[in-house]
Amino acid sequence: MTQYHLLQTENAKPIKMWTEGVPVDQGAKEQLSKTAQLPFIFKHIAVMPDVHVGKGSTIGSVIPTMGAIIPAAVGVDIGCGMIAVQTSLMATDLPDNLLPLRTEIEKAVPHGISPKNHKQDNGSWHNPPTLIDQYWQQLLPGFQKLIDKYPHLENTNNYRHLGTLGTGNHFIEICLDEANRVWIMLHSGSRGVGNAIGRFFIEMARKDMEVHIKNLPDRDLAYLEEGTEHFQDYVDAVHWAQEFARLNREAMMTNVILAMRKIITKPFTTHMSAINCHHNYVQKEHHFGEEIFVTRKGAVSARKGELGIIPGSMGAKSYIVRGLGNEESFCSCSHGAGRVMSRTEAKKKFTIADQIKATAHVECRKDANVIDEIPMAYKDIDAVMTAQNELVEIVHQLRQVVCVKG
Repeated sequence: MTQYHLLQTENAKPIKMWTEGVPVDQGAKEQLSKTAQLPFIFKHIAVMPDVHVGKGSTIGSVIPTMGAIIPAAVGVDIGCGMIAVQTSLMATDLPDNLLPLRTEIEKAVPHGISPKNHKQDNGSWHNPPTLIDQYWQQLLPGFQKLIDKYPHLENTNNYRHLGTLGTGNHFIEICLDEANRVWIMLHSGSRGVGNAIGRFFIEMARKDMEVHIKNLPDRDLAYLEEGTEHFQDYVDAVHWAQEFARLNREAMMTNVILAMRKIITKPFTTHMSAINCHHNYVQKEHHFGEEIFVTRKGAVSARKGELGIIPGSMGAKSYIVRGLGNEESFCSCSHGAGRVMSRTEAKKKFTIADQIKATAHVECRKDANVIDEIPMAYKDIDAVMTAQNELVEIVHQLRQVVCVKG
């Protein structure tokens, strides 16, 4: 007996929703229905339990396409995702006072953003260290190829954003699993340069479709057709941005481990291979006997045996999972808990006192600027996990003890 609900609208491909027991707002359903009307959708759209309204396309959706890609469905945080590493440390090896550890991590990884009138952005490197140079060398040939064709992309935050966290729901956490083993987990993407690439090609798709855009169910669903110059340029650019995002997380993880070694005197190893997975991306995959493009907008690949990361909200549980290879979901699972209210709503509804109470067990910021990330602004992560138990199995359950926010 399958778990998904079927949403079918006129002149549209089916929408299969793994949302049993979790709220789905009407706006998300309407947005999904518009995407499903596009002529190049392959078979059906798969919807994850963390689904909510997004820009252009719905967050928590898996959009399979043949012969076209929708840049706004991939979004502007191209390659955003997670990395997690299990260490040999136990909870008893952590200091009683975790503030110095959080402070050292905050010093090791640029995070946040400074107002435009500041001379230096605290979210960028002022003088990138040697480690960042080494990672940038891996990205430089592809970047050179990109700016040879689109020179304006050189004037973006690229090199100085490599190995930096960003803002919003991006975070670095020290967590404990069910056996009190210490894990390091973080969430970020392709930063300023990925944002610039995403915005540029979203606009390019709209321009390419000027004659036809009025016939689209939503102008944000403007697409690039396979075989056109801009399509291939976008595929190349988006793959580069996804590689930037992957290396960005690796570089941060390296610096977080170095920061921990300054505070924790006991020698430790990171003996489990790091899980490094995107959840905002597009790539070519084989499904139902066809080579197609799969866009995961707030969704994680969950092929059989593949490890993934599903974080809860700030102060809630997170999960390390193993994919079950469910083809009906295009081998995918959720990328998190999913919001139930906007950032603006959360700031209106909750107070600093609410934030302090909700994150009492976590060493983290508890000021007005992070109220929009309060756990109550998100869906119940346990309900989300139950709704997708035919997509993934739980390997580890994690709880945060330190959280660094941008």
